[in-house]
Amino acid sequence: MNGIELNIFASRLGAVCDEMGAVLRNAAFSPNIRDRLDYSCAVFDAEGELCAQAAHIPVHLGSMAFAMGDLVGGVSWQPGDQLVVNDPYLGGTHLPDVTLIAPVFVAGALCGFVANRAHHADIGAESPGSMPVSTRLADEGLIIPPTRLMVGGSIDRPVFEAILGATRNRVESQGDFSAQLSANRAGERALAELVASLGRPAFRAGLIELNGYAERLAVDALSRLPDGDYAFTDLLDDDGQGHTDIAIQVRLAARAGRIHADFTGTAAQVAGNVNCPLSVVAAAVYYVCRCLMPAHTPACAGAFRPITLTAPVGSLLNATPPAAVAAGNVETSTRVVDVMMGALAQAQPESVPAASHGSMNNLAMGADQQGNRWDYYETIGGGMGAGPSGGGLSGKQTHMTNTLNTPVEVLEGRFPLQVLRYGLRRGSGGAGHRAGGDGLVREYRFLKPAQVSLLTERRRHAPWGLAGGQAGASGVNLLNGRPLPPKCEFSVQAGDVLRIETPGGGGWGDPGSVE
Repeated sequence: MNGIELNIFASRLGAVCDEMGAVLRNAAFSPNIRDRLDYSCAVFDAEGELCAQAAHIPVHLGSMAFAMGDLVGGVSWQPGDQLVVNDPYLGGTHLPDVTLIAPVFVAGALCGFVANRAHHADIGAESPGSMPVSTRLADEGLIIPPTRLMVGGSIDRPVFEAILGATRNRVESQGDFSAQLSANRAGERALAELVASLGRPAFRAGLIELNGYAERLAVDALSRLPDGDYAFTDLLDDDGQGHTDIAIQVRLAARAGRIHADFTGTAAQVAGNVNCPLSVVAAAVYYVCRCLMPAHTPACAGAFRPITLTAPVGSLLNATPPAAVAAGNVETSTRVVDVMMGALAQAQPESVPAASHGSMNNLAMGADQQGNRWDYYETIGGGMGAGPSGGGLSGKQTHMTNTLNTPVEVLEGRFPLQVLRYGLRRGSGGAGHRAGGDGLVREYRFLKPAQVSLLTERRRHAPWGLAGGQAGASGVNLLNGRPLPPKCEFSVQAGDVLRIETPGGGGWGDPGSVE
């Protein structure tokens, strides 16, 4: 293929992912998928290597790219099959993120896979929202090992009933799973049409060429890092179980366009749920390195070939079952980004921003009583870190997630909640030659009794600034004006008010300097 043909080939692969995402969003029942867009879609080759992905959620996509080969390698695939999995230790992230994988056959030959991952606000945990302050994986909901949900084009009813039976709202859950199945069917058709139009040999040759091109771009970008070793350490606030100041440490070895991230020195796995499977850590490492590459670098396996990583087995970043991991996917992954950025700032200070707000500010809530049964989950944005070329944006989801907010109209129309305030937290961004972005304030009044879970970070350790810039303000959680810990579960009554103030981003450069 010449350059134009290769570009068109990559765009056609990406369009398959976009079509899947459109089907999933339009068919989903829950606000978390339909309104917040908490899902991701991707295409893989017959060996499970990434071919393309939509501009969806980095923590979903990077972990799928890391683990898909192992997931699809041991299965005897047939046309019409779809595999369902959410086990974090077998290629997942955390239990609410449920992945469906479908093989694509053309003229009887396996040509690739389509997959989508979507966050289910109810996956069967005892606490509403399925994001508890947990100590065991089993506390976090239904664990689904790689299992055929569809066999030869027909749903395996006992499997589907077992999944739906674990949820509180069967209708909503069935709607979301049906949307995921439909998205994969759309992807199957679109990818099969692409392969058939090119022919299998030309399609395979195109993938080899695309991966080679992506790898060359990646090596060129990473070769601009001076050869050397760069270390950085940052701390998690706590694990919700009494452990505080939990260290995450990285040493980056940059050599001739290749980079290795070694997390030796990171704390051992803990009792709380901030532990990570290695696939989540890989997603964070891939994301940061991808930020150093040109925007036109294809989103395929070749872009990640120059990147390797290790973390000690049994550590916070390579936990072993039955360690709880619900917050590892959302909070610890974000801190891995921060330590990667902190190390890279030593190697390429002109390219790296200060720390962003550093938390997905997870809020899960709901109720189980008859006549008052509901589940809701959302993440809340914050301040973006400033950089050498500009100040940080305010009120944004950053780094490992790019979901939307839930519109106030949807929230109040679907749930017994009233949003009293939703706006910027003025002055929370760190001062600097370039100021950090401001966080958000989101305040809820409960209209009925409910159970609430908070999994938040950067409440004790503020997002750091760079090059003389000041730290952003730490976040604050308040119930009826009283401070709450970063990670907690509690009951509320009608009339209670929960206020979340998210952290600001760090500033960049001496605040007193002028251009």
